[in-house]
Amino acid sequence: MADPEKGTTAAPPAATEEEMSEEEVDDVEEEGEGGERKELVDKLMKDPQSLPVAVKRRVKALKKIQLQYTDLEADFYKEVHALEVKYDKMHQDLYEKRRQVICAEHEPNEEECDFPSDDEEEDKNLSKDMEEKAKIDEEKDESKIHEFDENTKGIPEFWLTIFKNVDLLAEMVQDYDEPILKNLTDIQLKFHDEPMGFTLEFHFLENDFFTNKTLTKYYEMKCAPDKEDPFGFEGPEIFKCKGCTIDWKKGKNVTVKTIKKKQKHKSRGAVRTITKTVQNDSFFNFFNPPPVPEDPNEEMDEDTQALLTADFEIGHYIRERIIPRAVLFYTGEALDDEDFEEEEGEEGEEGDDEEEEDDPDYDPTKEKAVKGQQPAECKQQ
Repeated sequence: MADPEKGTTAAPPAATEEEMSEEEVDDVEEEGEGGERKELVDKLMKDPQSLPVAVKRRVKALKKIQLQYTDLEADFYKEVHALEVKYDKMHQDLYEKRRQVICAEHEPNEEECDFPSDDEEEDKNLSKDMEEKAKIDEEKDESKIHEFDENTKGIPEFWLTIFKNVDLLAEMVQDYDEPILKNLTDIQLKFHDEPMGFTLEFHFLENDFFTNKTLTKYYEMKCAPDKEDPFGFEGPEIFKCKGCTIDWKKGKNVTVKTIKKKQKHKSRGAVRTITKTVQNDSFFNFFNPPPVPEDPNEEMDEDTQALLTADFEIGHYIRERIIPRAVLFYTGEALDDEDFEEEEGEEGEEGDDEEEEDDPDYDPTKEKAVKGQQPAECKQQ
């Protein structure tokens, strides 16, 4: 019973549909329709078998059509690869001309050097940038006497400069790798049809570190939908790689280092020093990747998976970007383009984060879990 001293407030009568505005009526109708749609979607996600038999048959028919589309998509990518192989044969002549200029086997004539420049200042700025970079390199290593003049042959340290310019590769190159990479004269790309894949060939001058003239890295790709997950197909992907044996000269192997450890005998207390060889950080570990299990269903540990993921990314990047556009990475022009694209991406990501935080259903813990996952393979676009 209500307290008469406090008084009561009567609820206003419910508005009839005639009294409601058109906008309010529309909102109610949309809310009702949306709720019904959401309920239907939730029901299908939780229990696809709840569909009537006739509808389930039609969904199966659509999935069969989707699988046919996926098979055609795989055929499309195979033809794209065949086209790459065809044009690669034409590219090889250009790559050989590039190698000859770099290695001072061919001096370009006036016609070959007649490259149209938008602005004469562009060439001056480029020369200035290269001079400043050389000064910075000399400051980092005072023992390095590195001067270019009119008597300089070819383009010294062409590939080493590229490696140091590209962050993805620079992270791999140690100081003690640089004297070896100065002898790198060319990186060549060889495509394979069966099985689909490619090989990177690193050609070296005779040097004091190893006897190999060529170091190779083989990548194998698959271009077929997985039987267990056919709708997860997104194009060719690297799934296996193989390096080569480096024939190091005595005492010159930079991929290993020797450490000394002291061991104490449990009962006698005697101490002895043992020498142990462990892996050393080096770019040349690139030619000794972890093995991929033959059984595709065998699980790899997280460390191996992370190493292979990074390896596939590097191999793909060298193939798609470095080899075709080497001179632009040497001058740094290709780096400017990539930095610009990266900045745009960062802005987009920041905006997305703000939108997600405004979303009442946004759960940051779930996003962290997703970002922490390592992709199983490197997708080829």
